[in-house]
Amino acid sequence: MSRSRRYNDICVGKENGGSHGDVVLGCHDAEIAQLTKITSSPHERLSKVVPCKARLPVSPVKMLAGRECNYSGRGRFSLADSCHILSRYLPINGPSDIDKMNSCAYVSQFSADGSLFVVGFQESHIRIYNVDHGWKVQKDIRARSLRWTITDTSLSPDCRLLAYSSISPVVHIVDVGSATKESHANITEIHEGLEFSSNTDDYEDYSFGIFSVKFSTDGQELVAASSDESIYVYDLEAKRVSLQIKAHKSDVNAVCFADETGHIIYSGSDDHLCKVWDRRCFDTREKPAGVLMGHLEGITFIDTRGDGRYFISNGKDQAIKLWDIRKMSSNVEYTSFRRYAEWDYRWMSYPGHVRNMRHRDDLSVATYKGHTVLRTLIRCHFSPANSTAQKYIYTGSADSCVYIYDLVSGDQVAKLDFHEDTVRDCHWHPFYSMMVTSSWDGAIARWEFPGSGYSPTPVRQSRRRR
Repeated sequence: MSRSRRYNDICVGKENGGSHGDVVLGCHDAEIAQLTKITSSPHERLSKVVPCKARLPVSPVKMLAGRECNYSGRGRFSLADSCHILSRYLPINGPSDIDKMNSCAYVSQFSADGSLFVVGFQESHIRIYNVDHGWKVQKDIRARSLRWTITDTSLSPDCRLLAYSSISPVVHIVDVGSATKESHANITEIHEGLEFSSNTDDYEDYSFGIFSVKFSTDGQELVAASSDESIYVYDLEAKRVSLQIKAHKSDVNAVCFADETGHIIYSGSDDHLCKVWDRRCFDTREKPAGVLMGHLEGITFIDTRGDGRYFISNGKDQAIKLWDIRKMSSNVEYTSFRRYAEWDYRWMSYPGHVRNMRHRDDLSVATYKGHTVLRTLIRCHFSPANSTAQKYIYTGSADSCVYIYDLVSGDQVAKLDFHEDTVRDCHWHPFYSMMVTSSWDGAIARWEFPGSGYSPTPVRQSRRRR
């Protein structure tokens, strides 16, 4: 979400950051393909229990027959068995209407247990819906110190606290578990402000803002990405910034912890680079553990697989890339260059003749294309581990749709077309085949798989504006 800046223009394939050849879609990493197969394939003894030869995918009827025969020796489905069945039922039926606001929806997420759903809107509004009680509004929050929009929200692992950020150096904390439904900042409820800058002048400087904020798995820390080219780690117990890294050479749009340990941090920036930071071996030089290059334009979002090894990034070059941090470059001084100095993704289309070009030093293990990353920092995610074994990735798009890709083949397996404006964020339920999409048209819509037994409230589509 950077301001318009000039970059050095280069010729194809002559300097760092150049392009060479056409991009190859799909995954060419045998390990992630095998890992996905193992975590989403039925038990190997199934073919011995079912009379006919087992072929993938195995039908649910045969799976149930195998369970009754106790083919696994445990009398129940394993997680891989469950994923083998559930991953076939994509949330493509609907949508049904959850809410409609007169404001652009910027961010949305399910809680870790799927009981809550949070949506942040541009007009200083955040709503928390109780999924288990008919999507009733559990908390209606009016944000404090808002500049332009809510840039990110993050629920703590225990669902007690909500952190929200804006284009300012302050992250605010709201008590989700309190009895107050109407939470107006410092009027009906205190929104504690966590200061990420010791310079008081920053609070009057519009250019300093936080674009991404995430809780650690233990809920003790927050990691934030900012427009001052830095990454911050905030210690909630000590109530102070415990680490500041001058991480990139442009706005840092995305950041997250790699896994539950909190030792490794991933970051993505408008300098086109993803970087890996290991806090266990961090020294005074503030050097990353490694750099991952491959995007031709800035990174808009990062999502981790949670294993401390793989993550995906969405880029303004209209591509999602899958990364294995073991392939990262040790050339931490690598400098990227921008091919089109005057191009601005916020109001210009991406040049068509470079849409399929490939970075000559591309270190990614897979590329996924078909969606559109324009106008805003559009987000992408892995599908849930508990129901799909993370065998899909999905993303919003500036063309008002949601795209679902197969992780291994790179094929587009579904396209959800309903909204009238940019879909900036969307989120898959952690356990059920349900997805909620949030759009700049103000609509919050729920999608489920066909045959779920639920009769959604029909939503009438008005004429789409392009």
